[in-house]
Amino acid sequence: MKKKLALVTGGAGFIGSHLVDLLLKKNFRVIVVDNLSGGHKKNFYSHHKNKNFKFINKDINNLKKEDLKIKKLDFTFHFAGKGDIVPSIEKPLDYIDVNLNGTIKVLECSRYARIEKFVYAASSSCYGIAEVPTNEKHKIQPEYPYALSKYLGEQAAFHWNKVYGIPVNSIRIFNTYGKRVKTTGVYGAVFGVFFRQALSKKALTIVGDGNQKRDFLHVKDAVEAFYALNNSKYKNQIYNLGAGNPIKIKTLANLICNKQIKIPKRPGEPEVTFANIKKIKRDLNWSPKIRFEEGVKDMLKDIKS
Repeated sequence: MKKKLALVTGGAGFIGSHLVDLLLKKNFRVIVVDNLSGGHKKNFYSHHKNKNFKFINKDINNLKKEDLKIKKLDFTFHFAGKGDIVPSIEKPLDYIDVNLNGTIKVLECSRYARIEKFVYAASSSCYGIAEVPTNEKHKIQPEYPYALSKYLGEQAAFHWNKVYGIPVNSIRIFNTYGKRVKTTGVYGAVFGVFFRQALSKKALTIVGDGNQKRDFLHVKDAVEAFYALNNSKYKNQIYNLGAGNPIKIKTLANLICNKQIKIPKRPGEPEVTFANIKKIKRDLNWSPKIRFEEGVKDMLKDIKS
């Protein structure tokens, strides 16, 4: 039987690289498009000798159908984009350009490759300061240009479904952690910030009192959910993806380092993120497997990498 072919944009990044690992393990052929701006080049090139693996070093905004050199594509998993909240306030046009216009480029390349399923890696930030637990029908109220740009990318994907008939699913990711989490940049997810500070022997910066809660999901559980869409009969759906078990920020900090300082809260950030994951568990027969404490312990074993 012919091997399935998947395109993974942002496949050298944090979540994307873990999905590439899983797809190759499942005997997929994989094409990765990434401009290597996320700092994950070292781990990513471990695949370069795999005959089922092809890499295209390119920005998604410059992607053309001719770059793929294929006639038929089974899946597109679209992770490529610009993250982080504060930089999006400083440079909103950059975020719209990549997260919306770049998504449209990927949609067009997928359309010409006669795509079977398009999976968009969306962000739960589209909900803004939301009621919890947050389900997929919650009103959309983005607080930052980053959140808006990711939501517009999702809307573009569903528009391409409406006009061109591309089957689309969108997974709105809450807080994902695990090995290869991004630790570069001044602003980023709390895991990356804490691990960078721990590596530098600095005190962890606790925003406010540290009682804020985040719905942390291990990256290996996250990519299993994306893979589950491979065998799913469902299409044109939106799914929330989290652990459904919010953890206090100070609980995370205490697992990493006892040296801590407090800094003022930032406006517009939610006290709690908490994904209602009933829909994804039901439709995809998926559930989180890795306990939070175990996941953090595993990361600490390999903190230098």
